[in-house]
Amino acid sequence: MKTNNVFTRYPQLYLVGSRALLIIITVSLFLFLVKLGFWQLSRAEEKELWQTQLTTRQAADSLSYAELLSLPEAESLTGYRLTVTAQPLAEQVFLLDNQVFNGRVGYLALQLMEVTPDRPWLLVELGFIPATANRESLPAIKPITMSQSLTGRLYQKQSNPMSSALMAEPGWPKRIQNLNVGEMRDLVNRPIAAAVLQPETIKGIDLPHPWKPIPLSAQKHRGYALQWFSMAFAFAILVLFFIYSRKRRKNR
Repeated sequence: MKTNNVFTRYPQLYLVGSRALLIIITVSLFLFLVKLGFWQLSRAEEKELWQTQLTTRQAADSLSYAELLSLPEAESLTGYRLTVTAQPLAEQVFLLDNQVFNGRVGYLALQLMEVTPDRPWLLVELGFIPATANRESLPAIKPITMSQSLTGRLYQKQSNPMSSALMAEPGWPKRIQNLNVGEMRDLVNRPIAAAVLQPETIKGIDLPHPWKPIPLSAQKHRGYALQWFSMAFAFAILVLFFIYSRKRRKNR
């Protein structure tokens, strides 16, 4: 039975095609590893610039609430300092789930405060609260009950590309899965400032305030870059060793 398969009729063509495909895959994989290394280096540079920006903002004078609201919402507000006199709207608290502090899993408690009646509300961080043993039971939290003068730093949580929805549960305190200010606005039907205030001190509340505005440091990104470059180097050595061994077998 005859066949019209080109590679069967011309085995040399099949051999050349296979070699070409193998070379393309090998070079592509090597370039991919190198590209990942340079990407990590670029991320390290971004983190260094970000750290410099945070240091500059922390050293500057505190913003007024009007100055905060005048900043473009598209701009990152993390690191600015803010001083306000705010009063609680109600003893209702949001609990941001899946937070880790000093090796413990828990929540970040947030309370809405009013600075002036005609301005957006402000989210104030009350602090970190460890989770209870029973997932169905939420921890007790003491909210702010009176007007206070607050000074602290601002931050915005990076959105999760996989899931950024608020996922608010019924009742109060209200457990949420992501700090989605836009959906919070819809929930309370009121404008809310885009950044959260982490006060230095809150009268009557003594909870820890985690501060990690940069998830991965520049040093870690450089470490990851070194790993990718090392993998590319090891891969190149293996390929060269394979080619050398094959040539030796042919010569024999």
